[in-house]
Amino acid sequence: MWSSRAPRPCCAPTSPRASTAPGCAWPDPKHTSSFEFCENGAKAVAWEATRNRATPELFAAHTLAELRTWTDHALEDAGRLTHPMAYDPASDRYLPVTWDEAFARAADGLRRLDHPDQAAFYASGRASNEAAFLYQLLGRRFGTNNFPDCSNMCHEPTSVALPLSIGVGKGTVTLDDFDEADLILSFGHNPGTNHPRMMATLRSAARRGAPILVFNPLKERALERFASPQDPVEMATLSSTPIASRYYQLRIGGDAAFVQGMMKALVARDDAGEPVLDHDFLAEHTAGFDALAAQLRAADWAELETEAGAARAEMEDAARRYAGASRVILCYGMGITQHLGSSSTVQQLANLLLLRGNIGRPGAGICPLRGHSNVQGDRTVGLWEKPSEAFLAAMDRVFGFASPRAHGHTVVDSIAALERGEVRFFMGLGGNFAVAAPDPGRTFGALARADMTVHVATKLNRTHLLPGRESLLLPCLGRTEVDVQAGGRQAVTVEDSMSMVHASRGLNAPASSELRSEVAIVAGIGAALFGEKDPVDWAALTADYDRIRDLIEAVLPDLFAGYNERIRVPGGFRLPIPASERTWKTASGRANLIPRTSENANPALPPGVLLLTTVRSHDQYNTTIYGQDDRYRGVFGRRDVIFANPEDLAALGLAEGDRVDVEAASGGRSIHGFIVAPRDMPRGCAAAYYPEANALVGLDDHDRASGTPAYKSIPVRLRPAPG
Repeated sequence: MWSSRAPRPCCAPTSPRASTAPGCAWPDPKHTSSFEFCENGAKAVAWEATRNRATPELFAAHTLAELRTWTDHALEDAGRLTHPMAYDPASDRYLPVTWDEAFARAADGLRRLDHPDQAAFYASGRASNEAAFLYQLLGRRFGTNNFPDCSNMCHEPTSVALPLSIGVGKGTVTLDDFDEADLILSFGHNPGTNHPRMMATLRSAARRGAPILVFNPLKERALERFASPQDPVEMATLSSTPIASRYYQLRIGGDAAFVQGMMKALVARDDAGEPVLDHDFLAEHTAGFDALAAQLRAADWAELETEAGAARAEMEDAARRYAGASRVILCYGMGITQHLGSSSTVQQLANLLLLRGNIGRPGAGICPLRGHSNVQGDRTVGLWEKPSEAFLAAMDRVFGFASPRAHGHTVVDSIAALERGEVRFFMGLGGNFAVAAPDPGRTFGALARADMTVHVATKLNRTHLLPGRESLLLPCLGRTEVDVQAGGRQAVTVEDSMSMVHASRGLNAPASSELRSEVAIVAGIGAALFGEKDPVDWAALTADYDRIRDLIEAVLPDLFAGYNERIRVPGGFRLPIPASERTWKTASGRANLIPRTSENANPALPPGVLLLTTVRSHDQYNTTIYGQDDRYRGVFGRRDVIFANPEDLAALGLAEGDRVDVEAASGGRSIHGFIVAPRDMPRGCAAAYYPEANALVGLDDHDRASGTPAYKSIPVRLRPAPG
């Protein structure tokens, strides 16, 4: 089931190809649009290119009630969807329909609404810039800003908190900066599984002598050591490169307290006459130092130690190492963003960098590690429930209609609105909404209350089996497939985590002649809804994606000037990031040092309660489960596992291999029959796999500033499973 020895993580690129893997958002290390990807990228491509087909015959043979008994792996393993389908309540089956009929039904479902805000348009990060822009155009032309998206469930604290700190909700670094950094801080992420291409970058930094400080509750194998398949010596000798020069195992949710301790130590040293703060930078470029410094001076070391799960000496040690470096990059993942009060944590990370001027110069900056390949690009082109007035005014100018101004629903807002009957039409552009979302007991029921659900997908997943009164299942081309429209073969564009935009063009033959591109599906619904006299020429946009890019440029000229020309240059282009140039697009015109908020506290838990974080296995990507193994953690053939500190297990009378029920400390939610696995992690902490543990997360358990569910900090109790 599990073992104490696990293989060395490695990341093997494949031969170059013309499209971008539908996987992680880490940039291509060659700065080209080649199809270079890691092991998990290869799995994503193979999963999409499967020979299995989910044809109309599959749905004729199985009711949705029967399909709901299948595992999530079995549903996706049924293969690629091949025909547009519509749900028939009488037989509880999906039946084939023509595309024209599907588009007409979707349009009718929207027309029957009493108000545009009764519709919600969800999007996954797999959508291209072109599809995302057209999707938000469809929704805003209809009259709503209800655009819940996968960012709401992962990096929304970055999008909400960083603009207040530095004026942009994105990272400020490039890959070249990693070549110049002399210290890398790594908070709350596991690159070996979630962004494996990053391992080559970290290995290179480690081998040239740049220290890497890791802050994470679990000791992740890839952050301890890494074997490069491109290094013949490491391959021949079974050796590897150490990655972390120091590993700080913090209590789950203890990052903000630890960073406050680091900053408190820095301010104390500076107050004592040691010039460790960059006072010239602080005076010229920042606001708020006095308030932050006052909070840090008043902070109690004992309280910080309790919250962080780390000693004062460790915080001072990390501060000393940080103060000794000239150029520092700070990376963070969802181990930071999926907590209560996580937006404030993001701001503390920015504060740490700003105190020493580590934003806006070579070899330094902040690096949020987003997951899906275009979740950042979707937001850039307007797929957001809280659009700026400047963006909406530009939409009005370009398209000649009045965009709605009221902010729309996030993911958790949309689920609650579906429950109340205030959202009656739900459309999903990719993703597995119901499984990715928190509180499946409520989410599943909420979707079933809709008048109509419309899903655009490459494969079958559980969300498709939760139909409203009407439901459409519309199969689309994958990123790896050739996309030919009336204007010829098309390319789409995506934006990676470092704001590089490049073109992607599929090479594989489509899985079915009935498939339509995401662009064509969105445009088909738009044409059916608004008719031939609409100011938006939906058919023309489908025929030639250059026309969509021209419109994106017209709406966002400061970002996308020369869009079509620049994506034809190998490697594409980088979007402007003002903070990288020390231009601060904040209300103050400066980078803001923002004190920690009270919602960010990480208090001690009652006896017998553990704080559980969700993690992903090496054999999955987001909600897609490729297999049942997690070889980096030594788990094989199962996912019903809960990791915990051996001393905590002993105190609870539990031993390795025991079966337990895991109960949320409040709300009555539980998961059953999980196997106990001791692990090296701080006392009071536990971990289980996502999405299986989502059942423990309440819909109301989220960061108040961003709405992101607290998947990474769930108070739980372990009870011996009956029988």
